[in-house]
Amino acid sequence: MVQKYQSPVRVYKHPFELIMAAYERRFPTCPLIPMFVDSDTVNEFKSEDGAVHIIERRCKLDIDAPRLLKKIAGVDYVYFVQKNSLNSRERTLHIEAHNETFSNRVIIHEHCCYTVHPENEDWTCFEQSASLDIKSFFGFESTVEKIAMKQYTSNIKKGKEIIEYYLRQLKEEGITFVPRWTPPPIASSSETSSSCKKQAASSAAVVSDAAQAEGLGGEALSSPSGPPEPAAGTPEDKLDADYIKRYLGDLTPLQESCLIRLRQWLQETHKGKIPKDEHILRFLRARDFNIDKAREIMCQSLTWRKQHQVDYILDTWRPPQVLQDYYAGGWHHHDKDGRPLYVLRLGQMDTKGLVRALGEEALLRYVLSINEEGLRRCEENTKVFGRPISSWTCLVDLEGLNMRHLWRPGVKALLRIIEVVEANYPETLGRLLILRAPRVFPVLWTLVSPFIDDNTRRKFLIYAGNDYQGPGGLLDYIDKEIIPDFLSGECMCEVPEGGLVPKSLYRTAEELENEDLKLCTETIYQSASVFKGAPHEILIQIVDASSVITWDFDVCKGDIVFNIYHSKRSPQPPKKDSLGAHSITSPGGNNVQLIDRVWQPGRDYSMVESPLICKEGESVQGSHVTRWPGFYILQWKFHSMPACAATNLPRVDDVLASLQVSSHKCKVMYYTEVIGSEDFRGSMTSLESSHSGFSQLSAATTSSSQSHCGSMVSRY
Repeated sequence: MVQKYQSPVRVYKHPFELIMAAYERRFPTCPLIPMFVDSDTVNEFKSEDGAVHIIERRCKLDIDAPRLLKKIAGVDYVYFVQKNSLNSRERTLHIEAHNETFSNRVIIHEHCCYTVHPENEDWTCFEQSASLDIKSFFGFESTVEKIAMKQYTSNIKKGKEIIEYYLRQLKEEGITFVPRWTPPPIASSSETSSSCKKQAASSAAVVSDAAQAEGLGGEALSSPSGPPEPAAGTPEDKLDADYIKRYLGDLTPLQESCLIRLRQWLQETHKGKIPKDEHILRFLRARDFNIDKAREIMCQSLTWRKQHQVDYILDTWRPPQVLQDYYAGGWHHHDKDGRPLYVLRLGQMDTKGLVRALGEEALLRYVLSINEEGLRRCEENTKVFGRPISSWTCLVDLEGLNMRHLWRPGVKALLRIIEVVEANYPETLGRLLILRAPRVFPVLWTLVSPFIDDNTRRKFLIYAGNDYQGPGGLLDYIDKEIIPDFLSGECMCEVPEGGLVPKSLYRTAEELENEDLKLCTETIYQSASVFKGAPHEILIQIVDASSVITWDFDVCKGDIVFNIYHSKRSPQPPKKDSLGAHSITSPGGNNVQLIDRVWQPGRDYSMVESPLICKEGESVQGSHVTRWPGFYILQWKFHSMPACAATNLPRVDDVLASLQVSSHKCKVMYYTEVIGSEDFRGSMTSLESSHSGFSQLSAATTSSSQSHCGSMVSRY
C-alpha cells in the first residue's frame, strides 16, 4: 500500500532570498540531521542571466535501522538523488528527490516548494508532499515501512528548526538582507538579440522541466509517507501550519497530512462545498486518523445532515413548550479547560412523561439542537480563550434516578439518541461527569454502555453519593465559583428543575405517530438502492412540451450512471409475483424498475441525455427542458464496465447475483420536480439549492456547471 504525506503551508516571515541563503547552508551536510551524512554535486546548470540555477546532488543517508536488517539488505548507507530548481526571477525553488538505493524494491518520491507568500512578498511559503511504496524487502516490508514513517516524521519536525537555525547564523554574521535578482546590464544590440534568445530558450526549458517534474524532494530527506499529490486550489484553499496550531491544536505531521488530504478530497468531490476543518478533524480522530474509515462515516453523516436539514435546526425549529419547561438540562458557563459546560439533571427529569407527551422524534430533535449549539459554543470559546476548543463537558446529576427511568420506551428512545449522536457528532464530548449515581445506575449503565464508543467511555468519570466533593472530584474540573447551587455550589443555575409532566399533556399513539412523521421526515429527498443489473427508475409524466424536469441527488455509496429516457407510452407497474421483466423489483426494499425487458431502445423508448457517470460522495443538480409530451424515466444505474454490456436492461441472473454481493449495491438520495418553462428562467431556485449544502458546517461554497442539449447539470 502506498503511504502518503502532504504538509500544510508553512510560512516564514522572511524574504525568499534570505530563506534561500539559509537553505543553501544545509549542504554538503547538516549537523541538525545526523542521518544526513554527506552530499555530492553530480550535475549543475546555470542560465546565462543567472536567474535559473539547477543543482542535482547525490545524498548519503545513514538510516537508523536494526543492524540485522542492514546486514540482510547488504548496505550501510542509503543514497537519494535530489534535484533543486531555483528560479530567482519567479522567486521559486522546486525540490525533487527519489531513492537510488533499492529503487526496484522501494519507491520513494518527495516534492517541496518554496514560493513567495501570495499576500506579502516579504514572506516565504513552504509546502511538502511525498510517497512511499514498498514493493518487496526480503519479507521485512512492514518493519521497513514503520522505520521509514518514524524517521520521516522526525525529520519533518526539524524542517522549520533547520531554516531558523541558519537564519540566526546569518544574523550573527550580520547578514539580514539579500538583494533580489536583477537582469544583467544590456549588451550591444547584436549580442543582445542572440543572447536573449538563448537565455529565453534555456530558461523556458528549465522552468518547463521543473513544472512537469513529478518526483519529490525536500527539507528532510528520508523515507516519506505520502504519494506525490500536487496541492490543489488557490492559496486561500490551503491550510497554514500556524492556523492549524491556533485553531485545531498540536497535530503530528502525519495527522496534519491526513487532515489536508481528506479536506482536499472533499474539495474535489463536493466542488468546494466542504465542512469546517474542525468537523473533518473530529471524524479523523474518531477513526484514529484512518482516512478511508473517516471519509466513509463523514460522508454518511453529511448525507444525514442534508436529508434532515440539521444545519437549519437552530434557526428554524423552536422546542415545544413542554421541553422548555420539563427538560432538565442547559448550558452553564465552562469548565477549567474552557470547554462549554452542559448540565443535565437526569434524575429530576420525567423521561416517561416527555416521551408520552412529545414522542421520540421531538426528543431526538431537541438533543440535536443541543449538539448544534455545542458546536457553536466551541467555536466561540476558541476565539475567547485563544486556543483550540473542539469539545464540551457534560455534567449529569443522577440524584432522584429510580426504576421509573428504566421505562422501556424511554430507554429505547435514549439508545436511539445515543446512536445518532455517536454517528454524527464524534469526538465532541470532552468529559462526562456523572454525579450522585444511585444503586439503580449500574442497571441503566448495563443497558446503554454497549452502544457507546470505547473512546467515549474512557471520558466518563462516575461519582457515587457525595464523592464528587472530595479529592479528584468536581473542583478538579470546574471552578468553585460556577458549581451549581443544587450541588452545594455558589452559582445559581438556570437549568430547569424538571418534574413530572402533567398527564393532561400526554398524547395518544396516533397523535404521536403523526407528530413523529412530521418531525422525522421533514425532507424533500427520497432514498433508493441501486444494484448491479437492477437500476432504480422513477416515472415523470409531461403534458406540456418545454416543461423543465429538475433533479438534485447525492451518491451515498458506490458509483452510478444517471440516464434520462423518453417514451410515448406509460410503463406498466412492476409485478411482484411473477418472474417476468421485473419479478425482483426491490432487492433493497426501495428499488423500482420501470423499463420493461421486452422494450427496445429507439422503438419503445429513447435516451434524451448523454449518460452521466457520478462517483461516490458526489452531489449533482441538473435540469432537462422537455421537447415532447409523454413519459420521462429518470434512471440511476450501477456503474460497471462489463466487456459485453450490449443493453441497459437488467437480467435476472444479474439481479440474483447482486443479492449476494454487497459490493454491487449503491445508494442514492434524490429529489425531482417539474417546473413550467415560464417559471424556470434557467435557474435552480425551485430546488432551494441551499438545502443541498452543509451550511453551518461549510465554508464558502462554489459550484461548477456544464450545459448541453437543453440541460443544466452541476456537481459539487
